[in-house]
Amino acid sequence: MPLYIDIHNLPEGTTAEDVAKAHAKDMETQRKYGVEYTKYWVNESGRKVFCLAHAPSAEAAEQVHREAHGLMPDKIIEIQPELAEGFLGGVETNPSGAAIFPGGGADARDPGIRTVLFTDVVNSTTLTQSLGDEAALALLGVHDTIVRDALSASGGREVKHTGDGIMASFVSPAGAVRCAIQIQRELEKQAKANPGRPLKVRVGAAAGEPVEQNNDLFGSTVQLAARLCAHAQPEQILVSNAIAELCIGKGLSFEEVGEVALKGFSSPVRAHAAAWRQAN
Repeated sequence: MPLYIDIHNLPEGTTAEDVAKAHAKDMETQRKYGVEYTKYWVNESGRKVFCLAHAPSAEAAEQVHREAHGLMPDKIIEIQPELAEGFLGGVETNPSGAAIFPGGGADARDPGIRTVLFTDVVNSTTLTQSLGDEAALALLGVHDTIVRDALSASGGREVKHTGDGIMASFVSPAGAVRCAIQIQRELEKQAKANPGRPLKVRVGAAAGEPVEQNNDLFGSTVQLAARLCAHAQPEQILVSNAIAELCIGKGLSFEEVGEVALKGFSSPVRAHAAAWRQAN
């Protein structure tokens, strides 16, 4: 059965308890239309709710809301189950069905905001030409191992392998930056141990809500993260302004890069470079 996510812009004054009551009414009504609303995310600061549902059609999912409480979504889109799992993860829910941070308790509501991170091996095509297929693949395997170890250590989830990099999703923007720092530091150690085969990587990251301007799961955020990664210098971690702001007070340092022109974005984007080299 298709999987849908719908987005509600909440009226001023709506509380998480109000949303929980509405979800309970959905649960009472959904079987009539062959729908299963599995969980929802509440972004109280942004006054938005994102509901995840298995449904025979978008119309059936909307009909449940219409009959249950009349709170209709502003947007509803069909998504691929593997992307939902990759980006949002198999999150826990509290008794009312609200997604919560793992192990955080019933009131630690997950707002559905995610940080998307890309790595990109510098000159991956040249590596193949200079080292040969087998040696280049082994070196790319070093990248994969380092990135996946960093993801495990920082709570990241691999969404997909891009051929010469990895795309990942994080609940925590600070976790994403710490992951990127670990990647660069481990690659630096690897380069010092193997000076004849240095492996350099660009990293880009951006944070956003599940559905922004594009009618796609994390569409705008993914595009921004990918463009920042492509714009980054070798060994640089380039992040969006939102990430730098969300990491205030987290013990991370950033250098403001200024506004950069990125393909696909009509206006320049403010970017920051995360500091990762340790003082000697």
